[in-house]
Amino acid sequence: MVSQKVVIKNPTGLHLRPAGILCKEAMQFKSLITFTFRESTANAKSVLSVLGACVKCGDEVEFVCEGEDEEEALKALVAIIDGGLGE
Repeated sequence: MVSQKVVIKNPTGLHLRPAGILCKEAMQFKSLITFTFRESTANAKSVLSVLGACVKCGDEVEFVCEGEDEEEALKALVAIIDGGLGE
């Protein structure tokens, strides 16, 4: 299991389009990928779960990856978030 905290940089947070991009990236990996935000845990492979977390710009989330490709999954997710999720 690997984990890392990341600050969401998108001006509008994780609304539908960035949430979809995040989920699409997460689904490329076999590992279980979740993130924790304000004492709740969301499945990073589920758009509804990501949207339900209500993550805004400047919020810090902690990604947790567990499985055979966990290292690669965490690096890819951190990179895509640092890149602004297409915005």
